Amino acid sequence: MQSKTQILAPGLNLFPNLKPPNKTLTFHQISVLILTFLAYASFHASRKPPSIVKSVLGPKINSNPSTIDSTVNLRESNSSSIDTGWAPFDGPEGTQRLGELDLAFLLSYSIGMYFAGHVGDRIDLRLFLVFGMMGSGIMTIIFGLGYWFSIHVLWFYVSVQIVCGIIQSIGWPCVVAVVGNWFGKSKRGLIMGVWNSHTSVGNIIGSVVASGVLEFGWGWSFMVPGMLVILVGVFVFFFLVVSPDDLGFEPIGKEIEMSVEEGGNVDNSVEKVESEKAGLLHQAENSDSLVTENSDTLQAENSDSLAAIGFLDAWRLPGVAPFAFCLFFSKLVAYTFLYWLPFYIRHTAIAGVHSSHKTAGILSTIFDIGGVCGGILAGLISDVIEARALTSIVFLLLSIPALVFYRVYGGLSMIANICLMFLSGLLVNGPYALITTAVAADLGTQTMIGGNSRALATVTAIIDGTGSVGAALGPLLAGYISTKGWNSVFLMLILSVFFASLFLIRIARTEIKGKLSEGKWSWNSVGTH
Repeated sequence: MQSKTQILAPGLNLFPNLKPPNKTLTFHQISVLILTFLAYASFHASRKPPSIVKSVLGPKINSNPSTIDSTVNLRESNSSSIDTGWAPFDGPEGTQRLGELDLAFLLSYSIGMYFAGHVGDRIDLRLFLVFGMMGSGIMTIIFGLGYWFSIHVLWFYVSVQIVCGIIQSIGWPCVVAVVGNWFGKSKRGLIMGVWNSHTSVGNIIGSVVASGVLEFGWGWSFMVPGMLVILVGVFVFFFLVVSPDDLGFEPIGKEIEMSVEEGGNVDNSVEKVESEKAGLLHQAENSDSLVTENSDTLQAENSDSLAAIGFLDAWRLPGVAPFAFCLFFSKLVAYTFLYWLPFYIRHTAIAGVHSSHKTAGILSTIFDIGGVCGGILAGLISDVIEARALTSIVFLLLSIPALVFYRVYGGLSMIANICLMFLSGLLVNGPYALITTAVAADLGTQTMIGGNSRALATVTAIIDGTGSVGAALGPLLAGYISTKGWNSVFLMLILSVFFASLFLIRIARTEIKGKLSEGKWSWNSVGTH
């Protein structure tokens, strides 16, 4: 199969100083991290409005009118759309309709994910990502237009969510593949853990922005995040560089892996890579066209190793299926919180009073703040102990009592609610973040497929696509089960966490045996202190 041709980002032609040798490999690695971080954070910011406006669109809350934020409550009471809901979501079956709306987006997202990764391995990732960002922004804005045009037809909102889900599925395989091109496996857990906080950061931004403009009408909660995605997409179009060899750098980790396989010293290998990069940069200084020529040469020499892996072949890679099904249940839990937590907070008394719409939306960001810390912590721990599955299982099992405590004691006081929500977010999102980034990158670049970096988007799409099926079911089930009580919803979440941990037991046992046989872990060392 012929290798795909990457078009250099036009921003680097507008600003030649951004090209080597003026800028180093490290500079471009940092730039890629920042750009892909902003790109996917904006994606998630545009997904947050449906959860923020649920309590506005859905059936009216039947509770004590007292509120934690009396000022906001007075402003909201003047809006009939906020008090009475929004047809067709304001009837007795309003929560079910809202759950079906989530299903429309997430199911189309999960289906699109499989195809997006397959396509992403074969075309320019930068242009593909920008297309996804622009389309997502436009569809988010179109959903919000339903407010100004007084649209009360269910099929309109469902149709918009289906198209938006398909387009948004482009984002994740693209950003993971780009980051995987620029970073080797060393400290990948920590790097990916920090980088993957874009999910929670995007949720926080989306929650704050959507909640902040909600008082002007729920349509603005979609309009502003939609414009944000489009704006970030412009920056990605102009400045994102997909791969190191697009600028004449050697593919990350390639020379090191070859030298280690031949019995060479890693330090010497690094020096060799840096020496060759320096020579390449010196040549690039004499001719601007050499960057493109060298990139083409590298692609020609490595056309076999860069051939995109087949869909079924990717499923057969060791570890892909267990982690994919683990993520199915992990994302079921994470996305139930993502889409229903503001609604749950609004309808659940804290210290005897109910929060306003705005307060509930902003308070829900505590879960995402915990998610940021959980992703970084899980990545750091997995790098230290070199065991991704074991780290994920520990986080998953600890999240079970955390969810129980949040449900039982979260309503005692605001402090208790915040602390338990933070802890739940940390433990739930930790393994979710680890699997979708470091694990996917590890599995997509394992040595048995010859360092095939173009398999990364396909493997990532399989793992996150399977997880997204669970993400689609979670909010839908929550919409139906919540009518029977929130205890039933939390029972569903706890069972899902338990099943997620079961899929990783065999891999975790293999990790433990491997470390013990290598002498990196020792039972004797545990008992010496």
